[in-house]
Amino acid sequence: MEANLSGTGRLPAAFLTPGSSSFLDFLDSHAPQLLPGRRALPEGLTIEAPHGTTIVAAVFDGGVVIAGDRRATMGNVIAQRDIEKVFPADEYSAVGIAGTAGLAVEMVRLFQLELEHYEKIEGAVLSFEGKANRLTTMIRSNLAMAMQGLAVVPVFAGYDLGLGRGRIFTYDVTGGRSEERGFAATGSGSVFARGSMKKLYRDGLTGDQAATLAVQALYDAADDDSATGGPDMARKIFPIVALITEDGFRRLTEDEVSAIAVSITDQRREHPNGPQAPLL
Repeated sequence: MEANLSGTGRLPAAFLTPGSSSFLDFLDSHAPQLLPGRRALPEGLTIEAPHGTTIVAAVFDGGVVIAGDRRATMGNVIAQRDIEKVFPADEYSAVGIAGTAGLAVEMVRLFQLELEHYEKIEGAVLSFEGKANRLTTMIRSNLAMAMQGLAVVPVFAGYDLGLGRGRIFTYDVTGGRSEERGFAATGSGSVFARGSMKKLYRDGLTGDQAATLAVQALYDAADDDSATGGPDMARKIFPIVALITEDGFRRLTEDEVSAIAVSITDQRREHPNGPQAPLL
């Protein structure tokens, strides 16, 4: 945007003229080249880029937990062992990213700015449904790149202040969204993570139990999916886990997550396949 500054050092009129509360609309009108979806790749070209993998989320009494492993892969190579895939979108919501890591992080940063811009212009927080819809628009704008292998498939989770409960939305590459009941997973290890959560999830979980459930699911995903990283005890790299309640977003400390991971790892020495759901 610096190129648009006038020679006098004053901001252009566009910055001072009332308009849409959407920062994306503002960029589209005045600097469309800055939007991720406007960067078209040459036809037939596929870029080998680091990809983030498994994200899980689960609703508990009073909120929602969202967690992600720390591995990024590029083909059959581990590109990064400590990537962060869970980010606060605002005080009461978070995004977990799967897909092309660079584009995903850029999209999250732009989403954060979009929500902050709306709040400053309107003087009110966007509704939870509204936040989910804004993310839909951003994912849909990336469709051309997704068709060339640079897809971004996030999970959006948070505390709905209007309904007084945690909610989870998942997306496909076209921006189509679905509200998930109870729990959700996305990314390359999502099949295994979802199977784990299906057996262990139940209504009435506490926040601590939901956090343990999320780490259990990521452990199971890493057990069967090479692109998902499990707890790395040697390097002390553990999943990122965040709880979102009426008090807002809180990322668990490294000590808190490591305690959960150590407990699970100790249990797995005796029961490698993890805890079993009771037979009815």
